[in-house]
Amino acid sequence: MKKNATAEIGTKSTPRRAKKDFWDLRLYVAGQTQNCISAFSNLKNICETYLNGKYHIEVIDLLENPQLSRGDQILAVPTLVRRLPQPVRKIIGNLSNTERTLVGLDIRLRSL
Repeated sequence: MKKNATAEIGTKSTPRRAKKDFWDLRLYVAGQTQNCISAFSNLKNICETYLNGKYHIEVIDLLENPQLSRGDQILAVPTLVRRLPQPVRKIIGNLSNTERTLVGLDIRLRSL
């Protein structure tokens, strides 16, 4: 994870545009804490496994730019915000429970 205020990660073959099968994700963190580093690592693994290069991740460090939390109404970190596909969804935590994260992002339906 970069130490910049915001860092963008995606695949070179995937331009940043609003397509039905394209995922625009923002991960809000607060510095290099273990939870924030784990959240980024877990998110990257999930995206590589389930989204097949059809995603864009923007990492926003609120220690460097706290005002950026207002737009997505961030109350805790780490928080993942799925901006596309609509509707917007939020997941708080380090994303270590892959099944719960997949259901929260609406990548996989909840098992009965």
